[in-house]
Amino acid sequence: MKYFSLFALIFGTAVILSSCSKPRSATTGWEYNNPKNGGFQVVDYEGQLTGPGLILVEGGTFTMGANFDDPMYDWNNQPRNVTVKTFYMDETEVANVDYLEYLYWLNRVFGTDYPEVYQKALPDTMVWRQRLSYNEPMVELYLRHPAYHYYPVVGVSWMQATDYCAWRTDRVNEHLLVERGILDLDPDQLNENNFNTDAYLAGQYEGLVNRNLQDLNPNGTGERRVRMEDGILLPRYRLPTEAEWEFAALGIIGNTIYERVLDRRIYPWNSHVLRTDDKNYYGSFLGNFKRGDGDYAGVAGDLNDGAIGPAMVGSFWPNDYGLFNMAGNVSEWVMDVYRPLSSEDVADLNPFRGNVFQRKVRDSEGLIAEKDEYGQLQYEDIPTEDLVDRRNFRKSNNINYKDGDYQSTIDTEDWLKQTEESGSSTMYDYSVTTMINDHARVYKGGSWRDNSYWMMPSTRRFLDEDHATDFIGFRCAMDRVGSDDGY
Repeated sequence: MKYFSLFALIFGTAVILSSCSKPRSATTGWEYNNPKNGGFQVVDYEGQLTGPGLILVEGGTFTMGANFDDPMYDWNNQPRNVTVKTFYMDETEVANVDYLEYLYWLNRVFGTDYPEVYQKALPDTMVWRQRLSYNEPMVELYLRHPAYHYYPVVGVSWMQATDYCAWRTDRVNEHLLVERGILDLDPDQLNENNFNTDAYLAGQYEGLVNRNLQDLNPNGTGERRVRMEDGILLPRYRLPTEAEWEFAALGIIGNTIYERVLDRRIYPWNSHVLRTDDKNYYGSFLGNFKRGDGDYAGVAGDLNDGAIGPAMVGSFWPNDYGLFNMAGNVSEWVMDVYRPLSSEDVADLNPFRGNVFQRKVRDSEGLIAEKDEYGQLQYEDIPTEDLVDRRNFRKSNNINYKDGDYQSTIDTEDWLKQTEESGSSTMYDYSVTTMINDHARVYKGGSWRDNSYWMMPSTRRFLDEDHATDFIGFRCAMDRVGSDDGY
């Protein structure tokens, strides 16, 4: 019955559309895009543009977690079936040249009046130093020397990676508006007068307007700025979730037939070995990793993986989604807050731990508050008193839900002492019995410093979100809006 009803709706809509020069509402009969009857606008939308650097990762169900013995005895990733929606992910890790572009922009826009913005974004180049190793050339040259331009950026904390994603969103959307002829290039942006997607949509950024869109509202001015409903602006760049990263790394799209997975992968390739059988490169390693104590690349004259430290982004073979270095080279930050029992707690659709629900700050008149000195809108956690009638969530910060909050402790005495504000402090006694807290973020994948065990996409580790290392980088992701099959 539901299929018949859907067919009738589609057929009826088609009849209405074909019977007139302009599309009409299938439910009211009124014409769209007609200023004479109010000007409600419906744009022709051909699908989401693929943002710069991104590759479409078609989602689906997969077995997330370990399918092998755990020699570390962490038991922090029990296998379970989950589904992730289709999304986009960077083809490669973010490279030094990409991050240098970001630093240059920050210094150009904020360097004179707000130098702290630039300083906050600088990678920690001293991560290369070790007490009993000579790595000063990497400290001084790895980030900025052109020889390393296309090597993955490291020394970047989770917080810095998240800020980069937000900056990239604004630069890509600004470029889209310039390409459409809506805005002109404005190289003189300074301080709060810089393009920010949220501020633009809220009417708090004007820019150098070349040609606004036509406003069909008969009570309007005849022109208007771009709205999200126009389908021109892209969703946010962000870090991938742990589930998205693991799903994308496995790339099982390449070994399925009619919903049947032919070979459960433990690496981003079908084989359980680490060398290729490609006749032109027979026996070469498929990733950049540490083969054993003191062996980072093989013997001189035949450096097997060709990289004693990090390798260039785009090295080795891509997986079946076309993603490079999802095993080896550098580990990568993901969005999730670490919990050892996440496999038992999180949802089975788009699993993620780390939600802190926010809203735009509004003034006393209910209008969106003025943007800050950096040109960004202000956000706040949603107050608990505004959530009393909600059923799907009752507080803004849900990081500790079912694991770390005062209701999940097994100690009755501690439970009575706690309040919601206690967070995970009792269950996870940070720096005394554990290094887990609400700021411990997951990073995935092996690196040039790791043995092959960590190249399995299901392995997981964590580090405080404001810390950085010489072996953790990142890549960005983006939501896919509309159809999940990519059409």
